[in-house]
Amino acid sequence: MLRDQPTQRVVSMQFDDNALLPLLYGEHDRNLARMEVRLGVRLGSRGNRLTITGAPERTDVAEAALMALWRRLQKGEPVGSAEVEAAMRMAEGVQEADPRLPLQDLPAIRTRKGAITPRTPAQAAYIDALARNEMVFGVGPAGTGKTYLAVAQGVALLQAGRVDRIVLSRPAVEAGEKLGYLPGDLKEKVDPYLRPLYDALHDMMPAEQLTRRMTAGEIEVAPLAFMRGRTLAHCYAILDEAQNTTAAQMKMFLTRMGEGSRMVITGDPTQVDLPPGQKSGLAEALSILEGVDGITVARFAEADVVRHPLVARIVAAYGRLDQSRAQR
Repeated sequence: MLRDQPTQRVVSMQFDDNALLPLLYGEHDRNLARMEVRLGVRLGSRGNRLTITGAPERTDVAEAALMALWRRLQKGEPVGSAEVEAAMRMAEGVQEADPRLPLQDLPAIRTRKGAITPRTPAQAAYIDALARNEMVFGVGPAGTGKTYLAVAQGVALLQAGRVDRIVLSRPAVEAGEKLGYLPGDLKEKVDPYLRPLYDALHDMMPAEQLTRRMTAGEIEVAPLAFMRGRTLAHCYAILDEAQNTTAAQMKMFLTRMGEGSRMVITGDPTQVDLPPGQKSGLAEALSILEGVDGITVARFAEADVVRHPLVARIVAAYGRLDQSRAQR
């Protein structure tokens, strides 16, 4: 029997609210099936009891993930496929880093729309860095939450009165000199390149509050070119898509930092859209500034992609292609 095998262990869990069990298990036990495939364990339910059978380290991960999901349900928060994936990733990461650290001790960003919790260990480290440091670089593939979490932290600080305003900026590299050919005034020309920042803001606060704060100048979304000559004091500033800055643009942005300000610079060094032969300002800044006191670099990898699972596989495939080209 499995109980007698030294490489197998059986863990029994008991839940005290039968009304929440269908939400934990998922429709047709879909959440349990997902965990079985991903973690290599066997899950069996009877009444309000759930047994986990598998290798000791994998049963630990499954138990921690299930408890994290159960706590979400107890707080009235939803549990779907994304939350199940996040719970497993976090449980795996905590198990590798420090098996004694409970998932409820992980950092979170608290806005008036609710708490935003990390979905990967790298996100947990990033959230911690955003809370502790005046300047943070978030570097890694698309879909890892770099910009979203940076905007969330800015909104949390603004709502708590710890900064006076948020400035979000992006280089409009894709348009280049062709901006003049686009229809509309300057705002209408550049807004498409700033749309991801607007989308993140809309997720963080009610629409009427966002409109009011933008009208009052407490939240500003502007192309990087608009930053020249300014000093950003008592401000939370985000430079997104920083891989598309030139060295001069990056230096210009970083030196805008004023008293009581924080800066977050996010980007993916593998997706540079600058003209051939022009070095990315992000790459240069990382080579110069990493290790400087007061500056933290948070790095994300393919395993940290939290969009559709297919996105992670696409990123991995392109990564293998880049690696093979570099070896030629």
